[in-house]
Amino acid sequence: MAQNATMEEFEALLNESFEIDTPQENSVVKGKVIAVEAGFAIVDVGYKMEGRVELKEFANPGEAPEVAVGDEVEVFLRQVENSKGEAVVSREMARREEAWDRLEKAHSTGERVDGAIFGRVKGGFTVDLGGAVAFLPGSQVDVRPIRDAGPLMGMKQPFQILKMDRRRGNIVVSRRSILEESRAEQRAEVIGNLAEGMDAEGVVKNITEYGAFVDLGGVDGLLHVTDMAWRRINHPSEILTIGQSIKVQVIKINKDTHRISLGMKQLEEDPWSIVESKYPLGSKHQGVVTNITDYGAFVELESGVEGLVHVSEMSWTKKNVHPGKIVSTSQEVEVMVLEIDDAKRRVSLGLKQTIKNPWEVFAEAHSEGGEVEGEVKNITEFGLFIGLPGDIDGMVHLSDISWNERGEDAIKNFKKGDIVKAVVSEVDVEKERISLSIKAVGGDKFAEATGNVKRGSVITVEIKSIEDGGIEVEYEGMKSFIRKSDLSRDRAEQKPERFSVGDKVDVRVTNIDNKTRKLGVSIKAREIAEEKEAVEQYGSSDSGASLGDILGAARHQVRRPGSLHRCACFADPPQDRR
Repeated sequence: MAQNATMEEFEALLNESFEIDTPQENSVVKGKVIAVEAGFAIVDVGYKMEGRVELKEFANPGEAPEVAVGDEVEVFLRQVENSKGEAVVSREMARREEAWDRLEKAHSTGERVDGAIFGRVKGGFTVDLGGAVAFLPGSQVDVRPIRDAGPLMGMKQPFQILKMDRRRGNIVVSRRSILEESRAEQRAEVIGNLAEGMDAEGVVKNITEYGAFVDLGGVDGLLHVTDMAWRRINHPSEILTIGQSIKVQVIKINKDTHRISLGMKQLEEDPWSIVESKYPLGSKHQGVVTNITDYGAFVELESGVEGLVHVSEMSWTKKNVHPGKIVSTSQEVEVMVLEIDDAKRRVSLGLKQTIKNPWEVFAEAHSEGGEVEGEVKNITEFGLFIGLPGDIDGMVHLSDISWNERGEDAIKNFKKGDIVKAVVSEVDVEKERISLSIKAVGGDKFAEATGNVKRGSVITVEIKSIEDGGIEVEYEGMKSFIRKSDLSRDRAEQKPERFSVGDKVDVRVTNIDNKTRKLGVSIKAREIAEEKEAVEQYGSSDSGASLGDILGAARHQVRRPGSLHRCACFADPPQDRR
């Protein structure tokens, strides 16, 4: 009987167990925390099933886990029973399902969600959104690229959901959109309190080549390099450092773009207001070279006032030279004010004007006709360039090299470095030209020799050489050639061999060519002229005197002790045989 009762009870219990609706796996069930031990929470999910859940699964993003015995929680039932006879449950997976429902609702309404960055992946970071894991692209972390995201890790902060795909389990969030929105609100509030022309204080946030960004308390303004000081600044880092507190003036506010232009120099007095009175035209001042370009050099007269020395105004003598070879940066120089354009804030300066024109100095020291000495600097097809005092050159034209040689031949006798003497022919200060003459050194021998000689004059020459076509003679250092036909009136006497080198003979000047510098002489012409003169002086054949008588009388008159060699026409005349 007892046995039958036991069987009946077992059957009843078995039927009862079949009637119990046991939960399905992979579903969310409610449970109760019955114990917390060894980093785990023991959760009773009913149906005589218990499971273990790690405590960290109960923690919210950026917070410590909060769980106690008796708390009712929802867990995800992954498996009814494992090898240990325990239910396999997960709080995290339950939260994930719960989170997806919450996040989908927030995404549809555009609401912000709280989360915490907990890991780094390729291209960005992973974010815990209270059960769901989202991807945070690197470009969406901040409004500006950040080098170190360490301070942001594990910190609870708001995010904006950009994209969701539940089927694939993808969520993309942004932190940058939250910052931009809050910054825009803050910027609008700060800009509303600013006005053009007002002074403000800020902190240098960033420095670039063209300027610096200054934080005015939630909004950034640009301080351009040209508005930092009245003087020239090559780079903003010369006067500013990141984190430095400075006082600025609001120059311009763009209400549409919320861009603010700032200035520092506007807080100081404009030095250009007194430039014209302080630096009159023609005055000389000391300055410092601040910048060198291909077209000149900038010289700072004082802080905020710079002038340009054009390359053409740098040196009297160095015309085609880069300004960097004349002056150097930071060099102190003396300049002259040439022109002031107050409207354009430009000052034209001159460097060469502070010293005297070397051509004027040369003209004062060397008059035309004076003699100078210098080194041959250059040889060209049209002449020689001679270096002169004052680092200037004088030119000797081909025609002024030699009296006797062609210029093309005479120039071959010179080379660079030769020290030569020359006579100053002309000095043109305006055109910066000096004409020299080498052949004029020692005077014009031809002019000196022929100064008292006229055409038709009888002069005494010395025979230098005997040639087949005539003889070469010399007068006062000037050589001439008497052709064979001009050696005598008598054709039989036109023989060069009857003369000797060193003999002196009287000749008649037939031509003086100053251009070719040649003196034409003839014995024949002298004999004819003497015969004519004798006829006029001593009678004529018409009066009864014979030509022999006339010439004999002239011969006796002319010939005397120590007389010069004469031609055969002065021999004793033949006897009259009539």
